Amino acid sequence: MIPARPDYAILFVCTGNICRSPTAHGVLLKQLQLAGLQNRVWVDSAGTHGYHVGDPPDERSQAHAARRGYDLSPLRARRVQDQDFARHDLILAMDHGHLALLAEHCPPELSHKLQAFTRWCQHHRVKDVPDPYYGDAQGFEQVLDLVEDGCAALLAHVRAQLG
Repeated sequence: MIPARPDYAILFVCTGNICRSPTAHGVLLKQLQLAGLQNRVWVDSAGTHGYHVGDPPDERSQAHAARRGYDLSPLRARRVQDQDFARHDLILAMDHGHLALLAEHCPPELSHKLQAFTRWCQHHRVKDVPDPYYGDAQGFEQVLDLVEDGCAALLAHVRAQLG
């Protein structure tokens, strides 16, 4: 449930909302808490597909995130809904395939909110956050590396937006 209109709202999107987007959700949420901004910024995540609606994040995503101090256990998968385009100030796709799917459904007047998450990465130059689902442990660590990098820049952006 979304609280009364926050000052800023960010949505992370991947395929099923069990690996990449909940990882970004958990990382940014912790960064906002450490910065004292958790009551001013709404963070959410969703999938382009409804494969895992209601499920917690993948156990491997949770385990790797927990080793770095992020708790993903309260999160539950959901699918992107039409109202998400109006509700969020920034909608970040974890790969360009997701970005294309979002663009197909986004009202044209709100398309400026859609971006690739990797545009925020400062230290890693990659096109997409790779899907770790069918890979090994290193894939989940790579997702965390990319997400921590991008979320640091997002936090700076949010601070600037909030004044």
